[in-house]
Amino acid sequence: MACRLPIPAIARILVLRALPGLGDLLCSVPALRSLRQAYPRASITWLGLPGTEWFGQRFPELIDDWLPFPGAPGIPEGWQSPQTTVEFCQQVQAQRYDLTLQIHGSGSYINPFLMLLGGRYQAGFYLPGQYCPNPHYFLPYPQRGAEVDRLLDLMLFLGLPEVSQALDFPITEVEYRAGLRLLEAHSLVPGQYVCLHPGASSESRRWSMAGFIEVARQLASQGHRIVLTGTAAERHLTTPIAAAVNQPGTPLPVNLAGRTCLGSLAVLLRHAALLVCNDTGVSHLGAALKTPSVVVFSDSDVQRWAPQDNNRHRPIDSRQIGADTPARVLIQAQDLLHVPRPPHSPPESLVEACYGR
Repeated sequence: MACRLPIPAIARILVLRALPGLGDLLCSVPALRSLRQAYPRASITWLGLPGTEWFGQRFPELIDDWLPFPGAPGIPEGWQSPQTTVEFCQQVQAQRYDLTLQIHGSGSYINPFLMLLGGRYQAGFYLPGQYCPNPHYFLPYPQRGAEVDRLLDLMLFLGLPEVSQALDFPITEVEYRAGLRLLEAHSLVPGQYVCLHPGASSESRRWSMAGFIEVARQLASQGHRIVLTGTAAERHLTTPIAAAVNQPGTPLPVNLAGRTCLGSLAVLLRHAALLVCNDTGVSHLGAALKTPSVVVFSDSDVQRWAPQDNNRHRPIDSRQIGADTPARVLIQAQDLLHVPRPPHSPPESLVEACYGR
């Protein structure tokens, strides 16, 4: 397919995705990969929610600059004031971007804001029956499919290169060293522990405590060391699980909720034998790190948000009537624990430091 956009004329790009979740951001990486491959010399600016600056810093090869989303009518996140939004739009218009690209969602609320940002060309999604800025550059929002595929559909619609669907999460040498120190401090042997992450961004997406406790007990009784992860605010979830698992004859559990930053959590997951979690950001982090995982869905679209490699990641829908969810989780966990994993390589500079290569 020929590119719908004039490639030589696109030098400055503004990408809008004002979503807060770790998964929301990681699922956009393949689309950014396609955009960068199409415009290797362009300056790409990410317009995201305050607090997500780390995303641009994490992927400097894909994102050159970052701007804080000022809020817009109809968008619940990021709102400050009408004056702030008006002033921001004026500032962005003065930057004269060649392309403003909307990968925020269906476009029902965000497209009018997108048009206020100016730019020689605008592209993105629109909801059929609602405002469409330009049918030549706006794709009807897909109602089905994985989130990664929906974003890549837009790239293909615009004629940009087809790329891998795989997620990614680069780990720096400093983070890798800190993560290894964390493992050493708790006597965690790579490949010999299982991470459980019982938290989620909303309570409705959390599987039952009883379910996590049952799975943790069963895995611990089989000799697997249980490592509990989450935020400091989620220690009320991890503490009862750790207490239930701490039984004579089983490996001592480790409760690391609130004790990891994103980088050290990534190292921890990278070396885990398995991750059991809810449908939340950590499931996408596990997918990016290629950590085998069982992801329990309680209140979200399995097709849209489940990791795409079904050989390595197994979604479980806890809403299935009459199904024994803990038993299903354990079956998938046991299967994944017996699948050999390829060895992980540390960052290249760390390999050189350690082995003189």
